[in-house]
Amino acid sequence: MSFQLTAEQKMVRLMARDFARKELEPAAAKRDKEEIFPMDVVKKMGELGLLGMMVPIEYGGAGAGAVSYCLALQEIAYSCASTAVTMSVANLSTEPLLKFGDEKQKAKYLIGLAQGEKLGCFALTEPGAGSDPGSLSIKAEDKGDYYLINGTKIFITHGQYADVVNLIARTGPEKGSKGLSAFIVEKGTKGFSIGSREDKMGLRASNTVELLFNDCMVPKENLLGKLGAGFKIAMTALDSGRIGIASQALGITRACLDESIKYAKERKQFGKTISSFEAIQWMIADMATGIEAANLLTLSAAWRKDQGMPFTKEASMAKLFASELANKSAYLALQIHGGYGYLKDFKVERLYRDARATSIYEGTSEIQRLVIARDLLKDQNNERYD
Repeated sequence: MSFQLTAEQKMVRLMARDFARKELEPAAAKRDKEEIFPMDVVKKMGELGLLGMMVPIEYGGAGAGAVSYCLALQEIAYSCASTAVTMSVANLSTEPLLKFGDEKQKAKYLIGLAQGEKLGCFALTEPGAGSDPGSLSIKAEDKGDYYLINGTKIFITHGQYADVVNLIARTGPEKGSKGLSAFIVEKGTKGFSIGSREDKMGLRASNTVELLFNDCMVPKENLLGKLGAGFKIAMTALDSGRIGIASQALGITRACLDESIKYAKERKQFGKTISSFEAIQWMIADMATGIEAANLLTLSAAWRKDQGMPFTKEASMAKLFASELANKSAYLALQIHGGYGYLKDFKVERLYRDARATSIYEGTSEIQRLVIARDLLKDQNNERYD
């Protein structure tokens, strides 16, 4: 395992950085304030291949791999964390189709999603099922030529703008995770509508809505994978989603560090810049050290994915550490800025709000600890670090 980046990976990172600083950074505060979902920007990201980075070229994707994906997502998050979560979920939505879709489904949906011609979302969470997906209540009844779906999904990222929904619903009487299946639901399907839009604390330029299914008729051929494989499909998608959120958190943290260094060098108190104070230096040192550790954890998980190796535990470790670091760093950055950091005129105020979600979605920090611990406790061969 080597983290000496290839020329291609460096090029991807530079392309994403250039795009983020020119297209995202200038209007990020305005989009946040006015809750503007930047559909025009998302279209440009699709044209650059940023929405299907891990999809092979033969299916319309960039074929860039998970490491390149993480590097690019960090750069997007540095400038606009809201747009980064849109990118993350768009890439996540291709995973179930790539791994479990048949060739007809890949031709009809995956190619368009990977090329940015369509936008995909992932619908798992329900009002009564968050950290426990096995308790999903939305039902998909077999009616012969189609499935009849009834229920509600909540907290769906860019669900209002998505053309394709990866939906997890209950198809069997079995309790827990065994009776779940996955479906592809197209925008405009009869019985499928958009519910209320959430008014969030942070990530305000990322659209978050509920999805309503009222006698929604989904064709039989839109069953994704095997009947009853929904839980496995969801967990597979979430593994990739977690390295995405780890990358988003890293981008936020890098922005916190750079904003802190810049401000500390400019702000004067007691006759000298506050960068000369030991307390400020320690905060900056802690952020920088955390970034190095989080980056290695994230790249390790991404590298394992690229190699076709198991990476569930590693993805959870990266997501846990990076998201907790983002929250801590946002706190430190605001502390360094003092009263100015509490004002919306300063970027750290937005970073502080945006960071908070990273330790909640794609599995809370508590869920990540469960995933990690259970993986370690089931290991009987004492080969945990191979």
